[in-house]
Amino acid sequence: MNFRLVLHQFGLLLALLGGLMLLLAGGGFGVLTWLHQDYDVHARNGLLLAAVVGILLGGLSWILTRRGNPYLGRREALLLTSLSWLLGAALAAMPLFHWARSNPNVAADHPFRSFWACYFEAMSGLTTTGATVVANVEALPNSLLLWRALLHWVGGIGIVVMFVAVLPSLGVSGKRLFRTESTGPTKSGVRPQVRETARILLYIYGGLTAAEIVALTIAGMPLFDSVCHTFATLATGGFSTKNTGIAFFDSLPIDVIIMVFMAMGGVNFAHYDHLLRGQWKRVVRDPEVRLYFILMIGGSLVIAASLLAHEQPIRLVGGGEHELTVGHALRDAAFTASSMQTTTGFATADFDYWPFLAKAVLVTLMFVGGCAGSTGSGFKVIRFWIVFKVLHREFERIFRPAIVRPVRIAGSALEDDLKLATLSYVLAYLMFFALGSVAIMLFEQTGGNPGPEGHVCSYVTAATASLATLSNVGPGLELVGPSRSYGWFSTPSLMVMSLLMALGRLEIFAIIVLFMPRFWRGTS
Repeated sequence: MNFRLVLHQFGLLLALLGGLMLLLAGGGFGVLTWLHQDYDVHARNGLLLAAVVGILLGGLSWILTRRGNPYLGRREALLLTSLSWLLGAALAAMPLFHWARSNPNVAADHPFRSFWACYFEAMSGLTTTGATVVANVEALPNSLLLWRALLHWVGGIGIVVMFVAVLPSLGVSGKRLFRTESTGPTKSGVRPQVRETARILLYIYGGLTAAEIVALTIAGMPLFDSVCHTFATLATGGFSTKNTGIAFFDSLPIDVIIMVFMAMGGVNFAHYDHLLRGQWKRVVRDPEVRLYFILMIGGSLVIAASLLAHEQPIRLVGGGEHELTVGHALRDAAFTASSMQTTTGFATADFDYWPFLAKAVLVTLMFVGGCAGSTGSGFKVIRFWIVFKVLHREFERIFRPAIVRPVRIAGSALEDDLKLATLSYVLAYLMFFALGSVAIMLFEQTGGNPGPEGHVCSYVTAATASLATLSNVGPGLELVGPSRSYGWFSTPSLMVMSLLMALGRLEIFAIIVLFMPRFWRGTS
């Protein structure tokens, strides 16, 4: 294991995160003061302190490890990727923790007075989960709201991908790093060289970000809110600047804009490069893209039909109702289905009050998630399609044992290794979902904090909290529904869910291999 190279590159990453906080504490504060008269000295000091720690530790690590073998092998890439998220979240949590501890106006029971709650919040931001421990986010300084949103934006494209794009020192070995961070079973880039691939992705990501900010501002959302919600939308994150989220604006144009960009965030970003080069047929013929939209549209229609059959007004997040009409049913169903499938987690309607069928569809979409190569999580549409095809072939072999038919996706036969890897991942995904559910249930039943209004954590709450964090969605059902926060959970549960978020974002294996003794022995 080439620890010197891992520490060298990880030091640069810490310095990059520190630089972002320094920029926000400096120039960012000037903009916030001008727009909102927001100058919270405790938040600024927290950002400055974390920036100094990141730059000093990162710079020291980089300087002391400059010389050594520059080859980044598979083991080193996996270790660097895992460290980037697990320890990067700790640095990102420091401004939140310092603000709560140094500000005498922050209540003694505020979640951010616990470091693990801050770590949960930072991990939720970097992994684009959007689950929050804060019930009253509007009481946070705008600088911290912007920092939370910026964590989404950075995490959406991937800390490591940005690292490869900005820092050319990895050279050819950067491809290993890119492969460990990119999500989904297929790892093909949009261009032959990994740095060019990462840069193209950043240009596309930045262009879509600017487009959504402009669109939301024109639709009537204030500029600051437009920036924060754009960072959360395109990254399929879910952090909002309002206690009631998108429901606060109750605007059809805003709902439509966010819904469109959520859906775009869930598509493989390589396809945007194909569209720019006029290869639209390649996008249209992609079976994953077609199935992605079929599931989203079909799920929306089923949910809308379920709401209409339920014959009850549609309750909104934070109170209020939409009259039960076909238009409102389609609007809220489409927004919620696209939000859950893309793992964004925004909600306009409180779907915890919806009928069983509607909630079952939402949970299914949470499992499936977005496309490979997107900012969305879940176990990906392409894996869902591969598992379906493999099961179909095995069912056919029961009554036609002599048949020899390869499993094909888009006309290409799948290799046995890819099929095994896909089935292994889905099995591991379900296993950690179950383990997370049991762990949360045990922690909350044995010394955990009482839930909101004194309610006890049920298995539905524990199971959907496990799924929502592992799938990087955010809201679940019952005590973690769209109108609730995660602030009432005990510290052990928050630690478990923080790990689940990292597992989901890095697709499990990149972190699990760290616990295997053989991983630390030998060379790549």
